[in-house]
Amino acid sequence: MTVILSKLVGTSEAATRLKKLISMVAPSNSAVIIQGQTGVGKELVAESLHDASRRKGKFVAVNCAAIPRDLMEAELFGYEKGAFTGALKTTQGKFEQANKGTLFLDEIGDMNLDLQSKLLRVLENSNVTRVGGRTDIKLDVRIVCATHKDLNELVSQNKFREDLLFRLNVFPIQVPTLKERLDDIPEIVAHLIKKPLSNNSGGATIAFEESGIDALKSYDWPGNIRELKNILERAKVFFPGQKINNEQVTQTLLGFDQNSFFNGVDETTSVWNALDELGGVDRGQDNTVQAPPLPEDFSRLFDSSNSIDIRKLLRDIEIVLIEKALERNSNNTSEAAKDLHLQRTTLIEKIRTELHLNSNFIHDFIEKNQLDKKN
Repeated sequence: MTVILSKLVGTSEAATRLKKLISMVAPSNSAVIIQGQTGVGKELVAESLHDASRRKGKFVAVNCAAIPRDLMEAELFGYEKGAFTGALKTTQGKFEQANKGTLFLDEIGDMNLDLQSKLLRVLENSNVTRVGGRTDIKLDVRIVCATHKDLNELVSQNKFREDLLFRLNVFPIQVPTLKERLDDIPEIVAHLIKKPLSNNSGGATIAFEESGIDALKSYDWPGNIRELKNILERAKVFFPGQKINNEQVTQTLLGFDQNSFFNGVDETTSVWNALDELGGVDRGQDNTVQAPPLPEDFSRLFDSSNSIDIRKLLRDIEIVLIEKALERNSNNTSEAAKDLHLQRTTLIEKIRTELHLNSNFIHDFIEKNQLDKKN
C-alpha cells in the first residue's frame, strides 16, 4: 500500500476502496480493465498497479485513440527493416518494450476490429510477430486496459470482439469521479501544486484560501481530475504568487470556460466564451459566432491578467485544432493535413511532438521523406 499511496492521493471512502482493489490484484498477472469517465486518472491507476506489482520490466502506455489507424500495428508490434516505405531499421513495438512489465492500452474501445483480432492472437499465444517479420517473439507482458466507453454495448453493436472482452475483463476496476470524492480535493490540490503541472506552467507558485478550497469543493467537476489540473495551471497564469479566494475561483478560474468543453460546444465557441469572461467580445446582434476571434481580440486577455504564457496559449490552440482535424477525418493524417493546410509529414511531426506520441515509425517516416527530398 505504501507505493500506491505515494501516487493515489486521497483518504475518502471512494479513494480507499480504489486503493484496496489495486492492492488485491497488483501481485497477480491477471488482465485488468480500468473503467471510468474521461479525466478521472485511469493511467495513474494503471501506473500504481504496475508499481505495486512484482514485475521488473517497464510500464509502457499506448493511447489507442490518439495514434492514427495506419500506424497502430507497427506501433504495437514493431516492424522489420524494409517492411514498408519508411521502415529504415528494425524497431521494437510497445509489446517488446513492455516485456517483463506492463502494457497499458488506454481507450481500448477505440481500437479497430482488425487490430483487435491481432491483439487477441498475441494474448492467446504470448508472442508477437513484427510487421514484415516471420519470427515469433516470446514475451511476458501484463495487459492493463482502460476505457470510458461501455464495452458490452460496443460488443452488441459489433464494434468490439466479445472473445477479446472475455480475455481482458478478468478484474474490472471502476475509478470514481472527482464529484464522488470531493473531500479529497484539499489533498489533491496540495499534491498537484507542489510539482509542475505541465512543461509550460513555469515556476509560478499559488495557494488557496479556505474559501477558495470551499469553492472548488462546491463545483461538479465534469472533467474530473484532468479539469482540476487545468484549473490549477490556469491559476498559475492568472494569480502567480497569490492566495486565491472564493471569488477568484468562481469568477475567473471556473467561470473561464465552465461548460464549453463538456456540453458539446465547439472549440470556436469556447474561445469566444473565454474572451467574454476576460473583457467581452461582440458576437453580433443575434449572439451567433460568425468567425473565429481575430488576433487583436486576444489582447483582451491582459484586461484581467498581468502576464500571459503565450507559448502555452499558442500550443494549446494548435493541439485543439490538430485533434479536431484528426477526429473529423477518422485519424486520416492526409485529409487532416489538408484541412490544416499542412504537409502530411509536418502534421505527423506535430502529432509526435505536441501529442507526445513516441513512435519510432513516425520518426522513420519523417527521416525517409527528408532523404527523398535530398535525392
